[in-house]
Amino acid sequence: MTQHTSTEATAVADAEKKAQLNLNKLTKWLRHAVGDAINDFNMIEPGDKIMVCLSGGKDSYTMLDILLGLQKSAPIDFSIVAVNLDQKQPGFPEHVLPEYLAALGVEYRIIEEDTYSIVKKLVPEGKTTCSLCSRLRRGILYRVADEIGATKIALGHHREDILETLFLNMFYGGKLKAMPPKLVSDDGKHVVIRPLAYCREKDIVRYSEAKGFPIIPCNLCGSQPNLQRAVVGEMIADWDKRFPGRIESMFRALRNVVPSHLADPTLYDFVSARADGVARADGDKAFDRDTFSEPNTINILASKPAETGGCGEH
Repeated sequence: MTQHTSTEATAVADAEKKAQLNLNKLTKWLRHAVGDAINDFNMIEPGDKIMVCLSGGKDSYTMLDILLGLQKSAPIDFSIVAVNLDQKQPGFPEHVLPEYLAALGVEYRIIEEDTYSIVKKLVPEGKTTCSLCSRLRRGILYRVADEIGATKIALGHHREDILETLFLNMFYGGKLKAMPPKLVSDDGKHVVIRPLAYCREKDIVRYSEAKGFPIIPCNLCGSQPNLQRAVVGEMIADWDKRFPGRIESMFRALRNVVPSHLADPTLYDFVSARADGVARADGDKAFDRDTFSEPNTINILASKPAETGGCGEH
């Protein structure tokens, strides 16, 4: 009996060790991906005060956790303030985030604004609430950023969110437009960053589960069936499952744009295009056959030199 118990204890210990090794590997990958995004787009600069928007979902928890880790090891100094917007949704567990953030010892603010009642009042029953909800939330977060003196506003959108936005704009908006890793707000007063831009959603899911974050579901929009974003998300997930590497290839395309081979006259001067006998890299190759290789899983860090610096852990 004692021998049997000892064997079980050894098996449990081995399983725990393996789980910890996997978590360490995943943490390193996510920190590299976040660090590369920060460096590639100059997201964080010395002295920045980063307002990390925390919703209570897996993405924002992961973003805060990774940024706190990078803050300790980065060669530049920046501060972090976690901000949650309590939108007064019925049943929202108000105690979860304050308790979690207090235990972390991170500076935080909980903003209470009853946007839930506004959305329910203005949006007809059966219609999606995301558009109005996001506009109200954005306006409040911009105001709070001013109040606390934040120089950057960090949102938890990941790689799949960016691709979903690309397809939503193509399918329903008639625009070739995605969700940039860094941009200036529409009022010109704030810089919005997305540190998880290079991170895969499935890695964030695994990380969130391993870390045991106290997830708070969004009951306002989560219960709405047939959301366009959800449908597009399912399409992308299906592609990822059936065609490994396709998602990586699509995301790489966002970083490899050829304006002369699109059709936007405001982006490329088609009107003035003339044959002048000068060879050019963006010239047409109408008689050449395009060749495409099967997409392989692409490591966005593979082309990076092994050096220290910036906010990544290399």
